[in-house]
Amino acid sequence: MKFLPTQLLLFLKNKPDRRNLVLLGKFLLVLLALIVVFTIIFHLLMLREGRTFSWITGLYWTLTVMSTLGFGDITFHSDSGRFFSIVVLLSGMVFLLILFPFTFINFFYAPWMKAQEDAQVPRALPPGTHGHVVLTQFGPVTESLIYKLNQFGYPYVVLVPDLAEGLRLHSLGIKVMLGDLDDPETYIRVNVRQAALVAATATDVINTNIAFTVREISSDVPIISTCNFAASVDILELAGSNHVLQLGEMMGIFLARRASGGDACAQVIGGFKELQIAEASVAGSPLVGLTIKETKLRERVGVSVVGVWERGRFGAAQPETMITQTTVLVLAGSKSQIEEYNKVFQTEKHLKGPVLILGGGRVGRATGQSLAARNLDYRIVEKDPTRVKANPNYVLGDAAELEVLKVAGIDESPCVIITTHDDDMNVYLTIYCRRLRPDIQIITRSTLQRNLPTMHRAGADFVMSYASMGGNIIFNLLKRSDILMVAEGLDLLKVQVPRQLAGRSIAQSSIRQETGCTIIAVRQGEDLMINPDPFMVLPSEAEIILIGTVEAENKFFTRYGLSDFIKKSK
Repeated sequence: MKFLPTQLLLFLKNKPDRRNLVLLGKFLLVLLALIVVFTIIFHLLMLREGRTFSWITGLYWTLTVMSTLGFGDITFHSDSGRFFSIVVLLSGMVFLLILFPFTFINFFYAPWMKAQEDAQVPRALPPGTHGHVVLTQFGPVTESLIYKLNQFGYPYVVLVPDLAEGLRLHSLGIKVMLGDLDDPETYIRVNVRQAALVAATATDVINTNIAFTVREISSDVPIISTCNFAASVDILELAGSNHVLQLGEMMGIFLARRASGGDACAQVIGGFKELQIAEASVAGSPLVGLTIKETKLRERVGVSVVGVWERGRFGAAQPETMITQTTVLVLAGSKSQIEEYNKVFQTEKHLKGPVLILGGGRVGRATGQSLAARNLDYRIVEKDPTRVKANPNYVLGDAAELEVLKVAGIDESPCVIITTHDDDMNVYLTIYCRRLRPDIQIITRSTLQRNLPTMHRAGADFVMSYASMGGNIIFNLLKRSDILMVAEGLDLLKVQVPRQLAGRSIAQSSIRQETGCTIIAVRQGEDLMINPDPFMVLPSEAEIILIGTVEAENKFFTRYGLSDFIKKSK
């Protein structure tokens, strides 16, 4: 909490506030002069009546009458004295009960409160600020990004051009700074030259202006811009953006990866250099009905099962975990090991119908293109005629109508991917499709991360949050980042071996049992050992690569700390 002298200094820095303070001072001087005059007249009138009082008594009488506290112990006996009392009483009512409160509130209290509000939304960062992330808009994507930044202790600030918006965000615990996004002075005051990253997540036009303005101030700071239209990519890059993210197209790729292609093929979803993480739908493969221990995947093809998705829920892979038709395995291995898995377990496609995509916007179209790259047939259901192309992959109509879905092939489709940007509509369509086809795979997009549980309760097998995906992609581009999101709620972590585990074997560490994270690789120098032996001893100078959910990450950090081993990328 700021002390009174500090508040006064902030208040007096503003020229209008100083002028208001002078006006308030003049009013108080007039009021003081009036009290002195009334006190003198009181003594003169009392002398005419033959009574004498001290000056303190005269001041006391004047203040009691002006403040309307009433008469009692001192009163005039003459008409002139009573008339004077009326004048003092009326003057006090006007000056003390009307003018003084109005003047105080208007010229001092209101500006004072405004100065306090302004102090909550600073117009500049401290000169020594460095290594921070500058965000140019607060929205679902940046909200998710801020959660990650807070989790890993990275400083950030959100630029806001409007004070009211800044106060609202400040009340939510968001760190903000006031400044116009197109003003170079704003980026000087935010210390953009020492920033770790600038993320522009507004419209394409605003992002272009931001990138151009920032690049004029600093030629080195990384600038990441989101993009809604393909035509804007080149413009944003010319303006100075290091990375241009077409989140709609990326979301389509993420959703298409999860679609069951009927061939039990493993799809790579992320990795660290030589290490790859893949997801494999096992429906129709010989793995169905076996436990993970019985599959002997590590011995047969070299991959490790690090987790399983079952109806949208991720769980650590235990030896006794049963594999069902709806199970999706999360595999870790090298490129050659993933390829070997596909050679051994890939089956022939037996799809009777196309994959349905509900929503023909940017995400829906990108999903269709990704499915086509996998040689999977698809149908896009869209009710806006302007988005429907003249080819057999599009069906014009409302996805909430049964006849439209039947025309699209809902009865034979192996999978429905719901891609609209309206979360309420996505919940509705998820429930509808689950009632129509209890056995169908349903993949749903969620704009807001908080709606993920609702989507799962509605019947979605997998849900991908647009906000979480965007926030994690930006976070992954931080130079210092040692975390990589490979799926919704599933991350790879690269950390130095904690002091508590140095010299102990992986089996002895019990990391998996105690935190839910799984060690899938150990890096020592330039050597990366993928799927290390459980009896391998962890050297103190090595790095370990873990995979786990956000909850598992938090347990790991709680148990082993954070600041001691988060490695800064070179």
